Amino acid sequence: MSYTLPAVRETPSAEPRTIYSVASGDLRLSANTKCWPTQEAFEGDVARAASGLGWSVKRAHGVDPEKGHGFIDSQRLGIEVFRGIPKDAPVVVVDAVWQYSHHVLAGLRSHEGPILIVANWAGDFPGLVGLLNLTGSLTKAGISYSSLWSKDFTDDWAIGKFEEWLSTGSITHDTSHVRDLPALDESSEEVELGRALARELLEDKAIIGIFDEGCMGMYNAIVDDELLNAIGIYKERLSQSALLAEMNRVSDDEAAAAKTWLDEAGLTFHFGEDEETELTPAQVHSQLKMYIAALRMGDDFGVDAIGIQYQQGLKDMVPASDLAEGLLNNVSRPPVRSRDGGRELYAGAPLPHFNEVDEGVAVDALITNRSWTAMGLDPANTLHDVRWGEEYDGEFVWVFEISGSVPASHNGGYDKSYSMRQPAMFFPLGGGTLSGVSKPGEIVWSRVFVEGGELHVDLGRGHVVDLPAEETQRRLDATDPQWPIMHAVLDGVSRDQMMARHKANHAQVVYAPDAETADKAVLAKAAFFAELGVHVHLAGDVSI
Repeated sequence: MSYTLPAVRETPSAEPRTIYSVASGDLRLSANTKCWPTQEAFEGDVARAASGLGWSVKRAHGVDPEKGHGFIDSQRLGIEVFRGIPKDAPVVVVDAVWQYSHHVLAGLRSHEGPILIVANWAGDFPGLVGLLNLTGSLTKAGISYSSLWSKDFTDDWAIGKFEEWLSTGSITHDTSHVRDLPALDESSEEVELGRALARELLEDKAIIGIFDEGCMGMYNAIVDDELLNAIGIYKERLSQSALLAEMNRVSDDEAAAAKTWLDEAGLTFHFGEDEETELTPAQVHSQLKMYIAALRMGDDFGVDAIGIQYQQGLKDMVPASDLAEGLLNNVSRPPVRSRDGGRELYAGAPLPHFNEVDEGVAVDALITNRSWTAMGLDPANTLHDVRWGEEYDGEFVWVFEISGSVPASHNGGYDKSYSMRQPAMFFPLGGGTLSGVSKPGEIVWSRVFVEGGELHVDLGRGHVVDLPAEETQRRLDATDPQWPIMHAVLDGVSRDQMMARHKANHAQVVYAPDAETADKAVLAKAAFFAELGVHVHLAGDVSI
């Protein structure tokens, strides 16, 4: 008997003083073609910086003339590209846009040379968000890497760090703002509360409803069942197709009643007539059916939090899920009754929604909700993209911006919130946001992440500042003006410390009425996590 053996692949040899570059992109052709000129320009900046240091950059894959861009736009293409890269060569992943991390994860897992992830410091294209997702994914995967960010790679700091990587194969950033949770005061009421809530979760358990896992290549946003089950949390795996079917069972009258409630609450809808480019009443009507359907399915399965992927698939069937997500996260929201009308579902409380089915957010949202509720505080919490930022009036003010919705209470209420059409590039069928400018006040920020096969959480304190209207608009125009924005200052954490340490593209935020209460709440939350066995780290100025 004869067998067909696989052909032996020749391993290419690395060229001296040559960096091999790759560009991970979006899955959507519309996004890749629009973003390609920005990516191409930034790759030129990186190549010029390398040349100035005596190195050349060799692009590991070409530009596809039919597609009109040079991104790796699938996992399969990523695997093929890395087959042509010498195993021990230095590789730089250049991110000037949002990217799907799994496009390059397979190649980076088996690569043996030094890896550098670089991003452009800019708001208009979310390269920084892409970098943070990829580095968070590499951390979860246990892959060594370095990261770097710069506007155009002409500043001395970035050039110096780039030279450090070329010389040593790694970059050391300042992460002295992070420390492990110290021993807690056994007599503290907040510590006692956090531990009691943790014991309740471990005993009674909780369920998170997941409408399709693995949104937009976010490998870091998938937390394995073994890690979740150990802290009392279990997954109910649901299908977005089932959500669509449930939407079709919601009556027009029920959706109309929810719209009337929002009108009376003061939410402003920026309606137009062109379905392809503007928000229309029909789009919002569909979104409110989704809101009702999500609550009913959550009730069916007894979930304690819920996450809708919406990309890919659902966005091609119905308007975006954002309006529904923002409503779910707010205490005050249109009432929804069971199918027989006999019960109000999740009455007087949010059903925490973890956007983009980010399961690190799911854990955080659930624990925050229980901690803040037990303390008599508004439990409305949400994720934001760590999008960009600049100094203003002596403080570094981050642009925290989420694709579509925040709880209305974060904006100061529905009468200070508005709904705009999601960009057609991402959402062909439209759908409204739940947007606004986050109110000034004290916040607790955090991130749950996987490292070394275990759950960790970074906890920090911060405050939201009230910027002048023209500065707010400038920042919106420099990013995505349709989306809700938070002017966040992270206490005791610099720009570069945050970028070097943060293990995700998302940060979780929740308000407290004043600084003293925020300090007490973060202590209760830290005790909650620690009692569950999660590794707790304090970031910046945190009073515990």
